[in-house]
Amino acid sequence: MELDEVVLYQDDSGDSDVMSERVAGLASSIYREFERLIEKYDEDVVKDLMPLIVGLLENLDSVFAANKEHVVELELLKEDNEQLVTQYEREKALRKHAEE
Repeated sequence: MELDEVVLYQDDSGDSDVMSERVAGLASSIYREFERLIEKYDEDVVKDLMPLIVGLLENLDSVFAANKEHVVELELLKEDNEQLVTQYEREKALRKHAEE
């Protein structure tokens, strides 16, 4: 699997989501390691571990998505704050001018 490829997975609700590129890269590396272990030992070596890793990767991906949303929200709030500070400074200057 190439890192450029989009990885789709289905959650319990049946919704398909696109996995982030970073998590897809990790999943690809882990998958190759599992293949190596299966080749060397047997599939029993990883059969109990694989569902845990898949769940972990899905949770990691959802955390990346939530973090991305928070970063966008933070940028919007910073812009709002800058606008409010500018408006406050303008109002303050107008009030000072009116008092004079």
